[in-house]
Amino acid sequence: MLFQIIALIIAIVLVAFCLVSAGLAFYITGIKRQSLREAKAWQDDHYDTSFWDELERTEYEVRGFRNYLLHAMFVVNPKDPDSKKYVILSHGYTDNRMGDLKYLPVYLSLGFHCIIYDLRGHGINAPSRCSYSIREREDLLALIRDSKKRYGDDIILGLHGESLGGATTIASLYAGPEVAFAVADCAFADIENVLRKAMSAARIPGFVLDSAMAMGRLLFGFDLKKARPIDSLKKNEIPILFIHGKEDGFIPPENSQRMAEATGGLCEVHLFEGAGHAESVLTDPERYRRYVGAFLGQVIGEDMRPHRK
Repeated sequence: MLFQIIALIIAIVLVAFCLVSAGLAFYITGIKRQSLREAKAWQDDHYDTSFWDELERTEYEVRGFRNYLLHAMFVVNPKDPDSKKYVILSHGYTDNRMGDLKYLPVYLSLGFHCIIYDLRGHGINAPSRCSYSIREREDLLALIRDSKKRYGDDIILGLHGESLGGATTIASLYAGPEVAFAVADCAFADIENVLRKAMSAARIPGFVLDSAMAMGRLLFGFDLKKARPIDSLKKNEIPILFIHGKEDGFIPPENSQRMAEATGGLCEVHLFEGAGHAESVLTDPERYRRYVGAFLGQVIGEDMRPHRK
């Protein structure tokens, strides 16, 4: 009788632990999405977005990983509509394409057309779990291929990403895509390290995260231990500009520094004093523009000084 009671208690504890692990797996990979209107309203509250309504824009769709439908938008450079320079911008976690608005003045002033899109599970895309760059990078590679096909093989195509979008940008480089450069703003080097620090701060034992990640493999089909953009840099030769807020407490700047040390190609790292997570361009937009322009000038071999109004 005692043995049966002990076995029952153990079974109950195991079931409870599995339920907790599954719940944590759902929480970690869940996306509290914003509507395009909500994201745009946030942008409006934090800087001047009056330029947006004056831009020529075209919406279109691209099939990503496993035929997942991505919603994208092409923004024409108003000063140079015949430009051959294009950049694909990838937004951060829970945001959407509207989150890229703050970077558009940078690239438009440098003569680029801009391609913005909703990452899987974000914006107006169908619901999907966040794989922290594992599936997102395949979507981005599909966008790169589509851009070359849609706008021409002779275009100069670059990548820019913020936070999750920055990690996705770096992770995509494993495939050696046909891009001229990558700009990664506050990207993580590996998501497990970020999650472990968050769990530690919340005083949650590490084995709980291990169990949640194992449960995630069973439930969602991807292993978050492999969400390591830094591993995509082992043979990389694509020039990368890393930008990070020095006061970023969510994804510390050491993530960018680690990836800069891992890449084999041309790279620079710039830290912004007083900037928290994804705040560098808002903290000092002119400095941000100068750094991007100077780096792309090295890469493309053009005078990349911003075009003034």
